[in-house]
Amino acid sequence: MAGYRTPLGQARGLGSAKHGVGHFIGQRVSAVALVGLTLWATFSALTIASHGFEGARAWLASPANAALLCLLFIVGFYHAYLGMRVIIEDYIARKVSRVALMIVNLFVAAGGTLLAVICLLKVALGGGAV
Repeated sequence: MAGYRTPLGQARGLGSAKHGVGHFIGQRVSAVALVGLTLWATFSALTIASHGFEGARAWLASPANAALLCLLFIVGFYHAYLGMRVIIEDYIARKVSRVALMIVNLFVAAGGTLLAVICLLKVALGGGAV
């Protein structure tokens, strides 16, 4: 008689898959962190806009500013990675395409984060523009 049950009836009582909660929490926490970091970055950019490169480099030489800007890049790329991962998992049907896009998503997020942090540290430590 189990063959006549609806998909909902078959799934009922099995509990959650225990898979998406970590992504959900990571997305929400990174979104909250991005609100504060983006407001800080916007205010800071408006403050140093008229000072040119040397003023920006002097501003970035402060460890607090450099750390917060690094955190903005890291959290921003992590948030984008999680969002794209959910989109890929939900809307790409073919397994081969899904896996390939997940790998590309990981490399883009990691590469973007690494490039942004290296460039920021180079300027902050007095190396000049890239």
